[in-house]
Amino acid sequence: MKSYYYIFIFCCGFLVSCQQDEYTPAPTQLDNELALLLKERSEGEGNTFFMLPDSGDYSSIPQDPLNPITAEKVRLGRLLVHETATGGNPKIANNKYTYACASCHPAASGFSAGIRQGIGEGGIGFGFKGEGRVAMDENSMPRDSIDVQPIKPPTLINVAYQTVALWNGALGGTGINAPYVQQNAAAVPENLLGYQGVETQGMAGQVMHRLKIDEEFAEEFGYKTYFDSAFPSVPVEERYSLLNGALAIAAFNRTVLANQAPWQDWLRGDTEALTADQKKGALLFFDKAQCYQCHTGPALKSEGFYAWGLFDFNPEETIIFDPSLRSFNIETQLGRGEFTGREQDNFKFKVPTLYNLKMNKFYGHGGSVTSVREVVAYKNAGIKQNAEIPDTQLAPQFGTTNLTTEEIDLLVDFLENGLYDATIARYAPAAVLSGNCIPNNDPQSRIDLGCD
Repeated sequence: MKSYYYIFIFCCGFLVSCQQDEYTPAPTQLDNELALLLKERSEGEGNTFFMLPDSGDYSSIPQDPLNPITAEKVRLGRLLVHETATGGNPKIANNKYTYACASCHPAASGFSAGIRQGIGEGGIGFGFKGEGRVAMDENSMPRDSIDVQPIKPPTLINVAYQTVALWNGALGGTGINAPYVQQNAAAVPENLLGYQGVETQGMAGQVMHRLKIDEEFAEEFGYKTYFDSAFPSVPVEERYSLLNGALAIAAFNRTVLANQAPWQDWLRGDTEALTADQKKGALLFFDKAQCYQCHTGPALKSEGFYAWGLFDFNPEETIIFDPSLRSFNIETQLGRGEFTGREQDNFKFKVPTLYNLKMNKFYGHGGSVTSVREVVAYKNAGIKQNAEIPDTQLAPQFGTTNLTTEEIDLLVDFLENGLYDATIARYAPAAVLSGNCIPNNDPQSRIDLGCD
């Protein structure tokens, strides 16, 4: 009898082993080639160099030493980013409580504006993915009073992997910005506090975008207990403040990670997460296409600044076009050079993350390119859009990759689909404490978003 028992156990073990093998397919030649290439591009570290942490693994997420991430801060910040009751300092009284941080960074369009220029106060409507937001007519609000972005709003996805913020890196008082903080003190006084870019943006953004986070706000809309939990060691008289609101917003923003993209699954060992064509596209990314030279690490970005010869906003394509428009008190046309004052930095803009690109339809600081394929083809061809940018300023990779049409297709497949986290909207709350519509609360947005 015992012999039958052991035979039964052996068979069960064999079946379980077969089932396990079924779900762990052997790596293909493409997988092996890609793994070896990643090891080379990461100085021997390999896959882990490019892996994003879990959004709840706070100790593994890059953070400002002055603002350690906690669950309580993240909970508060998640609500504040989307809370339209923060729109408490409008220029037009009727616009009060109709906009929020997420008006320019809605989850539906990958935490970036669904239009070429983001609009805070003075915008109406949402559409389906933020593409339906338009400026109020001049009878309702003067054009020069609308809070419209003079540059394409960057995404909040993967912002943890940066110490400076904005296309020109003007926000952040540490690291690469430290030598330029004093010379820009009048324009960006928030940098003097010594926080990194994500935290500084949380502060400066409230002022620039007419938001109001203070004790009155916290009392009226029920956020006091959330501030109490997030900042228990801060004196009560200082607790419900612009600064702490900014720190909570920054803590949340740092957890917005595209860690469920197929590429991330492949890095963690699921060799079937990417198609064969996407693996070929990844091989191109880390080799012939030279993308890795600027886009690296877990977020596939860097704090380098490069000129790609792209247009700024074009008068015929913008809501408002005025060369004197400024972003956080810094003019935008010269890129990094506006902040550093160095001629060699002119026309150079910060390297963005490449995750969830297909959720948008405008690319570059001026939104002058309208598809991922167009971006790749543009850089491959090396014919600059903006004739005013000297050739000497252009990135060395511009026009030097010599990709074929088929290779462009493969690379685009990897960028659009391999790096797409289809569940990124999970970071947006279902509701906020005010009960207002989110991410916009104007009458048209309420209709578009199904709040009315």
